[in-house]
Amino acid sequence: MAAELGRLTPRDRLLLDLLDQHRTFTTDQLVDLAFGSVGRARNRLNTLHDRDILDRFRHYQRPGSQAWRWTLGPVGAALIAAGRGETLPRPAVVRDATARLAMSPTLAHLLTVNGFFVALTAHARTYAGARLVRWWNEARCREACGTLVRPDGHGVWADNGRTVPFWVEADLGTETLARVAGKLTGYAALPPRRAYPVLFWLPTAARETNLHANLRRTGLPDGLTVATATATADHATASGGPPGPVWRIVGHPDRVRLADLPTPGGAAWDG
Repeated sequence: MAAELGRLTPRDRLLLDLLDQHRTFTTDQLVDLAFGSVGRARNRLNTLHDRDILDRFRHYQRPGSQAWRWTLGPVGAALIAAGRGETLPRPAVVRDATARLAMSPTLAHLLTVNGFFVALTAHARTYAGARLVRWWNEARCREACGTLVRPDGHGVWADNGRTVPFWVEADLGTETLARVAGKLTGYAALPPRRAYPVLFWLPTAARETNLHANLRRTGLPDGLTVATATATADHATASGGPPGPVWRIVGHPDRVRLADLPTPGGAAWDG
C-alpha cells in the first residue's frame, strides 16, 4: 500500500473520495465526473483495478453487456482508512462488501441518485459560472435531518450568482404516490434553516402528472417548495438535464431552471 501512495494522481484520489462517499458509479458516470473521455477513463480505471485500488462488478445482460459498476478495491479501501487513522480493513471484508452491494435491492436507486448529481457536476465542468457547491449522500442527510425525514441526497447549486440548496427524492415508481407525497410532512417539520426546496426526480412523464394531481388534491404543507422533473422526458434531455429548465413547481404550470427555484426566506446553508 505504501508503494501506491507515490503512484496516485490527484484524479485518482478524487475517485477514491467519491467512491468512499457515494459507494459506486458506472463507467459513464466516472467519465462525466473526472475524465471527459471514455478511452482515458477505461485505461485508467482498468489500471487501478489491476492494482486492487478499485473493484468492479456487473450483472449478466443479454443482448449486449451491462456497464461496469465501480467501487473501492482492497487497496483503495485501505488507503481511505489509513488517511483517517482507522484500522485497515481486511481484503476479504472489502470483497464481501462489494458482493453485498452488487446484490443489493437498492443498487438501482443508488445509481439513480448518484447519476442526478453526476449530471450537475458534468454540467459545471463545461459551463463557466456553474458549480455544485455541496453533495451529501443519504447517510450525511440523516445526520442533518434526524428521524424527521430521509432524503436521498442534498446539494447546493450555484449558477451565475444564484445559489439554491435543495433536497432530492429519486423515485423509481416502486412506491404508491400517497407514500411519496407523505414524505413532505417530514420535510415541513425541518427547522426553517433546512427548509430547502424538495426535488422529485421521477421516471416517467405520466408519473409526474399523477404526482401533481395527487398534490393538488392533498395540498402542500405551508412554506414548502416542491418541484418535479422527469429523468427520461424529452424536455429533460433537450434542456440539459437537472440544471436546465426542466423543473415544474407544484402549483405552477411553467418549468424553470434549477438555479431559479425559489428558496424560503428562512432557509440557509452553512457555505
